[in-house]
Amino acid sequence: MKTYRNLYTRLCSLENLESAYKKARKRKTLKEYVIHFEADLENNLKDLKYELETLTYCPNPMKTFIVRDPKTRKISASHFRDRVVHHAVCNIAGPIFEKDFIHDSFANQKGKGVHSAIKRLETFLGKECFAEVPHQSGGGATQIV
Repeated sequence: MKTYRNLYTRLCSLENLESAYKKARKRKTLKEYVIHFEADLENNLKDLKYELETLTYCPNPMKTFIVRDPKTRKISASHFRDRVVHHAVCNIAGPIFEKDFIHDSFANQKGKGVHSAIKRLETFLGKECFAEVPHQSGGGATQIV
């Protein structure tokens, strides 16, 4: 088994936190919480770095709300600065674990997602349906269509 060193140091680096910030803000640049965080970006990232390094980082309580589109769902959303930390962890841990994931893992992976998972499921369903539904042709032999 491979040993990894200095992972926490890499997690806490400003370079990693900057990369994580860019990922967390993707498609959310006009949101008020992103604009607010960005207004003092350098200090916000330095504060996160300090809190992580001194083991004083504590996530904020999640904001919980109800969405009805079309079914009712309860959503719990992390504070933006916590999402930056989530991405920072994924930046470091992701490459270590992704290579061990089975091919059919789709959640939170680059190049994979809901649409890829649905296509893969359709492949399995298609094979299973065709393999299990025999069709009779002339002469009584079973033919797989």
